Amino acid sequence: MRKKPIICILAMMLLASCLCACSTQGGNTDVEETPARGILLSTTIGPVDAGIIDALITAYTTKNPDITVRYLARGTGKAIELAQAGNIDMVIVHAKSLEEKFVAEGYGTERKDFMYNDYVLVGPSDDPAGVKNSASVSEALKKISDGGYHFISRGDKSGTNVKELEIWTASGITPTGDWYEVYEKGSTGNKATLIYTNEQSAYTIIDRATVITNKDALSNLAVLYENEEIMLNYITIIPCNPEKFANINSQDAADFIAWLTGDEAQSIIEKFGVDKYGEPLFFPNAK
Repeated sequence: MRKKPIICILAMMLLASCLCACSTQGGNTDVEETPARGILLSTTIGPVDAGIIDALITAYTTKNPDITVRYLARGTGKAIELAQAGNIDMVIVHAKSLEEKFVAEGYGTERKDFMYNDYVLVGPSDDPAGVKNSASVSEALKKISDGGYHFISRGDKSGTNVKELEIWTASGITPTGDWYEVYEKGSTGNKATLIYTNEQSAYTIIDRATVITNKDALSNLAVLYENEEIMLNYITIIPCNPEKFANINSQDAADFIAWLTGDEAQSIIEKFGVDKYGEPLFFPNAK
């Protein structure tokens, strides 16, 4: 008979604890949490490897702590393909022909000038093809192709690959043969391609920032030809089209793009790399 009061007391205590737990979990039901605001962009790999993309994102999100900015780094062709799937808010790319097609087909709204650097022709320090004293990049490439000297291509429809093929075409040369190697890991970016070119003591066309930031690893290579207009590397921003993709964060992307093309971000670009490398890696180009 003494056990019944104890059982009743335990049951009442258990019920009370359950009620307290329910009250705690359901508290403040009239207060809604502010949803996180975020931007997702797809970007060419080179500026990521150089560090400028992270530097710009850090500067922006420090001033705008309620915004998160994430990116997917791919070659320009793949970066555009990601945006065409409808889950990307904006792209940063560098192949004019692909950019214009992306906008013309309604995936992006407009091309916005952002920044630029240039491409250089690198090759073995002893320059067996003799391209160093060429009068033009076309002459340099003709010496390489005529002599069958080893040349590495990314071959991945990246902005760098598109530019390389554009220069071959402008030179009137179709690069084929055992001497012309499409690097099987070219899609991993310019850095990996440049390191592989160094290992092979071969020639390639690559952006200057990649050469500057990896110069300590280039025991076999030197810049052999540079400074021609066709070798300029223009990097562009394109907002994705909210009329085509209703779920994208077009407003926050527009605000970020306005900042990237404004004075503060353009000043960061102008100075980026000077402290560490003694020269800028990119030049501001917003108009």
